[in-house]
Formats: sequence, structure tokens, C-alpha cells
Amino acid sequence: MNSEFLENSTVLIVDDNPDNLAVLFDFLSAEGFEILVARGGESALEKAEYAVPDLILLDVMMPPGIDGFETCDRLKRNLITKDIPVIFMTALSDVDNKVKGLRSGAVDYITKPIQHEEVLVRVKIHLKLKNLVSLYNTQNLALTQEVAERVIAQSALQVLTTELEQRVKDRTGELTHTLTELQKVQAQVLAREQSLMHLAFHDPLTELPNRLFFIERLMQAMAIAQQDVNHLFAVLFIDLERFKLVNDTLGNIVGDQLLKSVSQRAKNCLRPKDTLARFGGDDFIVLLEPINDVNEVISIAHKIQAQLRPPFMIEGYEVVTDCNIGVTISSIGYERAEDVLTDVDTAMYHAKSKGKGGCEIFVPSMKTQARERIQIEADLRWAIDYQRFLLYYQPIIDLSTNEICGFEALIRLNNDANEIISPAKFIPIAEETGLIKEIGWWIIEEACAQIRTWQQVFDINLMVTINLSAVQLRQASLVERLSSILKQFCLSKSSVKLEITESCLIDPRSPELKVLKQLKNLGVKLCIDDFGTGYSSLSCLHEFPIDTLKIDRSFVNRIGKISGDTEIVQTIITLAHRLGMDVVAEGIETVPQLRALKNLGCELGQGYLFAKPLPVNDAAIFVENWRSQKLLSV
Repeated sequence: MNSEFLENSTVLIVDDNPDNLAVLFDFLSAEGFEILVARGGESALEKAEYAVPDLILLDVMMPPGIDGFETCDRLKRNLITKDIPVIFMTALSDVDNKVKGLRSGAVDYITKPIQHEEVLVRVKIHLKLKNLVSLYNTQNLALTQEVAERVIAQSALQVLTTELEQRVKDRTGELTHTLTELQKVQAQVLAREQSLMHLAFHDPLTELPNRLFFIERLMQAMAIAQQDVNHLFAVLFIDLERFKLVNDTLGNIVGDQLLKSVSQRAKNCLRPKDTLARFGGDDFIVLLEPINDVNEVISIAHKIQAQLRPPFMIEGYEVVTDCNIGVTISSIGYERAEDVLTDVDTAMYHAKSKGKGGCEIFVPSMKTQARERIQIEADLRWAIDYQRFLLYYQPIIDLSTNEICGFEALIRLNNDANEIISPAKFIPIAEETGLIKEIGWWIIEEACAQIRTWQQVFDINLMVTINLSAVQLRQASLVERLSSILKQFCLSKSSVKLEITESCLIDPRSPELKVLKQLKNLGVKLCIDDFGTGYSSLSCLHEFPIDTLKIDRSFVNRIGKISGDTEIVQTIITLAHRLGMDVVAEGIETVPQLRALKNLGCELGQGYLFAKPLPVNDAAIFVENWRSQKLLSV
């Protein structure tokens, strides 16, 4: 009864399904058995009689011929085949059919769908039993039913135990491997979820919380404040000055590093429970919670501004910035986060409108100004479409000869209500919206056309000074288009002087320097407007191709009034002369101011003492009458 004997045994498979036959044939052949097949009961009876297999696997249901029950019954009535063990294969699971099969002479059942392990175990058990019976018969020994059952049980138990142990071992290994892989995947998914959550609520550049995170924190603070009237919080909106200029001139790498440095300095000004977030672009927002009073909030806001004023050293550049801060306090009684954000944004714009480095707390009256800003933007777009801009001209006088040498062109907006709007109101908005580009070209063309007309009418070599914003200075086609306009109106290059603010002069390595040099090579004169109030570095002023320094009116107005201011003006004039520049003073309103400026060596002047900005017709009359005016010959 060794395994070699079993594997040489012959098994007859009886099934009307060719797929079942093929599967069992391949499986049992691979286990070493000799296989016979029959497609029906009649064929099985014939093969079993002349080939006499050691075991028969018999399908119960085999239409349209005789079924497995009748086939088994006829096998058992045949003397040649009566001792062959028959194992039924069936999908029938009810007890009556199993009893019927066993009564017909079957020794066992295999339930479909067939499992290879079960087939192998049952086939081997019944072949061992058959061989054992044959052995006992050969030795003329009686094999009792009890002994036979014990042999079958022990054999089956041994086989099943061995196979079960192996299957448990294999399954345990598979489960252990699967569990390990599952733990790895779970850790990866968890890490990925945490990373996505961080990305969803944080700014990738500065690592600060972003807009979504801040709004969530703001809503939590509002919920607490609504429950506790003594719980106060404040929101600060921080807008950087000159960031766009830095980003456009020194590049995105410097701009990004500036934002990182600004975020770190601002963060160092806050308390542990406060929240600083990047709201987008160069805007930052702060939630101060809790607060005791308004003074505490203003103190923190001023601390942030003080921290941001010192220069940043980035990529070899000394970058200077400042910020405007809008503030709103929860005592207003907010119910919606969007109202908080709207009001603090309004307060920031209010601070910005008052000059550099402003800080304003929101009050309801500011909404009126916000609406005015929206209206001005609408007026600007309307004025562009319908050409409703005007140029006023303020005379520039040669202080040494008392002769008129030119005009500064100053734009005005005439809205649809026929109101004249000052550039102080609409130019900042035009620069923010980018409308200044279109408006700027209109100013240049209009001023050039007018000064050419006056040159021909009065036969005087008048010059026109035109203000150029930093936005315009960064236009790629500036030099080429300006040259074309000068040719169009047959103007000499020296007839036009462009005024730029100190904020344009960031660094001698900036792209603006290349543009300024191109303008200088074109023959156009360049002037720094409001000198002494901006950010230009005196150490590198000589590297810029500037022809004129314009002394800001704030210094001129204080000549003789405040100790030291005359010395400041003297210093500016001396510096300009040593650098080969001339000087124009704006805001001259009194004769003593005029005399002082003459004595200090200032070449040019403009101000209300001579004339306020004039419409075109009035400016022409001024030119005609100027030489007959004796009042200012001092």
C-alpha cells in the first residue's frame, strides 16, 4: 500500500461534461494515475468490464442516457465490476440522494464544484482500502467491517492532518505577508493623506497657513466671540509695498525669497496663539486672539512694520520694502467671515491711500471710500473708452534768467458727471489695475503734440516733463515706441524729460538701469521726482543716467521755518551738481523760498508762485504774458 502502488492505479472518470473530464484528467494524470474516461453510463459499463479500473469517479446526472444511480447499480450486479469502488460526483446535496447513491453501492461522495485536494484525498483513501482488502483476501484473512472502517479513518486522518498542516502553514505565510504589505500600504496612505492635508491648508512657498486654513480659524474665533462677549479678536491685513517691482525687476527667485523672509520676520512679532497666513501674492493676514484692547493690536501692527523696514539681503541685492496694514476688531459684531475680510481689506486700502507704511483700523465710514475707489476704476475705464482725459501744464522757470523753459504735463480725469478728478486719486488705481499703460501712452502722445505746437507758435525751444510710472518703465517696447512718437511729432530728443520716482531705482543691477541707459542714449532727459522721500541709495546714485533731481515740495515748504531743512536742500543741490545734474524745486509758493533757492544754486523751479497747473489755453496765455510780468523779477 505504498504511494508508488497507488499512483499506478487506474481511475475511470465518467462525466458528460467535457470540461470536467479535462480538468480531472489533467489533475489525476499529474498525480501519477492511469486515467480512463467515459462520456455516459453505457460507455462506462463497457470500459469498466474490459479494462477493469481500480476506482470509478461517477457523475450522478448524465442526460439523456442512464444516470449515475442506475450505472452504479448495474456495475455492482456485474461479477467483473462489483468490487470496484465507486465515488459519486454530484452537485446534489440533499440527504435522500446521498442515501440513494450509497444504497446503489457507492462508497463515497464528492460535491461539485470539485476541489482537487478533496478528490485526491478520497481517491487515495478508497484505493488503500481496496488494496488492503485484496491483501487480506490473498492471505486468506477476514477483514471485518470494523477493521476496515478503522483503517479508512486512520488513513484519512493522517492524510487530512498532513495536508491541513501544510495548508495552514502556507495560508499563515500568505496572511503574514499580506498583513505586512497591508501595513506598508496603510502607512503610505496615511502619510499621503497627511501630506495632502498639509498642502490643502498651507502655502507651499512660505509653509504658512493659507486662505482656507485662516478662514477656518477665523470662523472658530467668531463662534467663541458670539458665545462670550468679552472674548475679542482682531484681524490684520498686511500688504507689501513695492513687491511687484522687486519681483519684476530682480526676478521670481528674489521675489520668492523676499516673501519667505517677510513671513519669518512677521511671525517673530506674534504671540504663540496668533495665526499668520499667506493670503496670496504679497498679501499676509493675521488673526490675533485673544486681545485685551485696541492698543495691544496697534502695538503689534507697528512692531510688524518696524521689523519689515530694515533692508533684506537676498541673492546679493539689498531689497527694501514696507507694508500697509488694515485692522478690524471683533467688537463690531461680525456674523460672517467674508464681512471680516471685506472690512479689513477696506482698512488696508485706506491705509495705503494715505502713503507708505500706513496702519488704519476699520470704521464703517471707510466703506464709502471703498465705493469711491470702485467708482474711480469705472470712471477710468469709461474715460479710456471715450477719451475723457485732460492734460494740465505747470510752467517750469529758469531761476537764473527768469525765463520759461517748459512745462510739466499733469493728467486730469473728466468723468461722466463732468467732474475733474485729481491724479492723486486715480493714478494709484490705474497702476494697480494696469490701466496706467494705456493712459501713459496717451499722455506721452498728447504732451508731445502740444509742446511741438507751442514750439512752432511761440518760436521757443520749450521742453515738456512727463511723469513715467514704474509699470510703464517695465514695458518691453518703451524705448522703441517713444522714439517713434518723437519722430512722428518732429521733436528733438532734448525736448522731452521723463520723471521717474525713486522707487524705480532699486539696484544698479536691476533691468531698469538698462532701460534708463537706452533712454539716455536716445537723447531723452531723465529726472528723479520727489527726491529725498523715497528709497534710492545715495551710494549708487551716480550709476544711474539721471540729468535732474527734483526737490520735493515738503523740503521747499519748510525752508526758513524748520532748523536744518535749508541745509538738507543745500546738500541735495550740492550732490546733484557734483554728479553733473541740475536741480528743479517744486512747490515754490513764496518769494523768500524763491530767493533762498536761487542763493543755493537751484537752476529750475515750479510752483504756485509762478502758476498752478493750467489748462491748454491758459498755459498758452501764460507763455505770451510771462515776459511782461515784472512781479517775480527778484
